[in-house]
Amino acid sequence: MQTKIALITGATAGIGWATALRLANEGFAIIACGRRQHKLDELEQIIPSGVAFYKLLFDVSDFDGANRAIHSLPSEFQKIDLLVNNAGNAHGLAEFHESDIADSHAMVASNILGPINISRLISPDMVARGSGHIINISSIAGKENYPRAAVYCASKAAMESFTKGLRIDLAPYGVKVSSIAPGAVETEFSEVRFKGDQERAIAVYDGYIPLTAEDIADTVAYMATAPDHVLHADMMVLPKAQSTAYNIIRNNA
Repeated sequence: MQTKIALITGATAGIGWATALRLANEGFAIIACGRRQHKLDELEQIIPSGVAFYKLLFDVSDFDGANRAIHSLPSEFQKIDLLVNNAGNAHGLAEFHESDIADSHAMVASNILGPINISRLISPDMVARGSGHIINISSIAGKENYPRAAVYCASKAAMESFTKGLRIDLAPYGVKVSSIAPGAVETEFSEVRFKGDQERAIAVYDGYIPLTAEDIADTVAYMATAPDHVLHADMMVLPKAQSTAYNIIRNNA
């Protein structure tokens, strides 16, 4: 059986990093994409021996750059079976009228334009082959709003809507489209949101056990290795302590 190839965006940290390792252990060849060369180099060093690995340096919000990178793939990596659109971020946590417009633009670029750009580059070949799977990493914030995150929630809601429309368009061609909406996951996410304020980032996870990046990677692997006739279309994954986007029971860790 031919080795399946997975392309993962945002593979330099957190969920993307964990997903690359998890899928490598499932026997996938890995194309790891990100904006930090040194982190891609570090990931390459810990990928299991014998797993085919290729790294691409580009920004998902830059269509031309992404196009050049993906078209530079060696022939043995060009038949992509699984696309994991993971790249994205939150920037800032302020009421909208006090927010930084640059933060808003960054979230729209990574969380909306990113998956649109990469899906547009990868999906035509999947359609031509009549097979493939796209898994978009969304967020509970795409299903429920919470305070001081109007643009972030809007960007993830757009990603949820894009996923549904993409599923409708690609289903006739045998291509699966799935969404995973994590709740609170302890990664670099909060540190990025709070612009490097580690104390504030750590406080987000005080008093309860959050999800780990590996928990979401397990969910990706579960979807990606299901029988061909099975489509896990939409899955929300929360830590036990979380019941809504803004309701987390603390002091139970």
